[in-house]
Amino acid sequence: MTEWIGDTFTSDTGWNHLETLVEIGDRMAASDGELAAAEATRDALADHARNARLEEFSIQGWERGSAEIRAGDETLDCIALPRSPGETVTGELVDLGYGLPDDFEETDIEGKVVMCASNVPSWYDRFIHRREKYYYAVEGGAAAFVFKNHVEGRLAPTGSVGTGDRPIGDVPAVGVSKEVGAKLAREHDERDVTVEVDLAAAPADATSQNVHAELGPDTEETVLVTSHVDAHDIAEGAMDNGAGTAMVVEVARALAAREAELDTRVEFVAFGSEEVGLVGSSYLADERDPETVKAVVNFDGVVRGRDLAAYTHGFDGLDAAIDRVGDRLDHPFTTNPHHGPHSDHWPFVEHGVPGYHVYTETGDEGRGWGHTRADTLDKLAKRDLREQAVVLTELVVDVADETVDIAHRDPVAIAAELEEQDLAEGMKVIGDWPFDA
Repeated sequence: MTEWIGDTFTSDTGWNHLETLVEIGDRMAASDGELAAAEATRDALADHARNARLEEFSIQGWERGSAEIRAGDETLDCIALPRSPGETVTGELVDLGYGLPDDFEETDIEGKVVMCASNVPSWYDRFIHRREKYYYAVEGGAAAFVFKNHVEGRLAPTGSVGTGDRPIGDVPAVGVSKEVGAKLAREHDERDVTVEVDLAAAPADATSQNVHAELGPDTEETVLVTSHVDAHDIAEGAMDNGAGTAMVVEVARALAAREAELDTRVEFVAFGSEEVGLVGSSYLADERDPETVKAVVNFDGVVRGRDLAAYTHGFDGLDAAIDRVGDRLDHPFTTNPHHGPHSDHWPFVEHGVPGYHVYTETGDEGRGWGHTRADTLDKLAKRDLREQAVVLTELVVDVADETVDIAHRDPVAIAAELEEQDLAEGMKVIGDWPFDA
């Protein structure tokens, strides 16, 4: 039966939900907009799945105020990085270029304002996350951190700092455009600059929420189909991650027509507060028995390009399922067996649960338009959402099949692989290392 494919190719359900999300406006973690997006997603899932609901949890709040850099006689545009503390500091500007680990080791940054680019050189063996660069700066005694975009267009990048134990960061952190960063490096390197961050609010007892709904048999074991509903407050959050949540809704619609084929309960979860440290997914992972989660299929970065890709984290069964689906539908779907500890699948994977991080290949270096004001709906295509929804619906049905056995992994082996892939050091620096040793 292939009627569901035709229905998905002509469905407006997912795209309409994407438009609903971007029209809400600010969906920052713990904001009124995030709650409105969660409620809209709950209602959209309720049209296709049962037991649609919100589950609340507590979170450190953070509300943007103003920020600026004063250099010489000029005031330069910047934006505060979420969970930056509100402080004003002055120090000598040090441009560390890419901000590689060796750059920090070789440079005296005590009391200085450290600037790093948002990308890494093509020859470097791994991506270095923004938070990793920030905490290298903190460890070195920096007075402030300036995150410089590598993408042209006067687009200051955002992205959170802080850790699970210390949600508000240690030193002020701001994002600047490539153009402002170039001006700072050209005219003010090794000169004093002032970084000022004023917060509107940072309540310690704010509230966020996860959205849940279900399809399929009432089995103890579940397949989680996930996204995150929050987005950074400076843009529409269409790519990151309105499209992922729209995909969850579209896949729920398609699976409702195929519910009889599901051998395992499928639980749809749109997490809150991903952008400030995977808070919603960590909350759920901590309360679930890992053995009851067959797999996580996490959509974060879908629809940005046409061809699908996924981190599979060394789970052979996840690679095999993608191969089967790609062959059945004659559709390209790239797998990456390495670890990618930066989205809502990860709090489950670190416990040994099979988890996909599904995204699309764009050819861009780094996030491209993501985490900037340019993350807007006009850059996405309805065709891509519909086409990918067909493939991802088939993938969920395959993974939920009772004959498909995807073995959980020993977290000790995952920890060893993180060491081998040169990811452990950065995770330890930013306080995200979940293992005992």
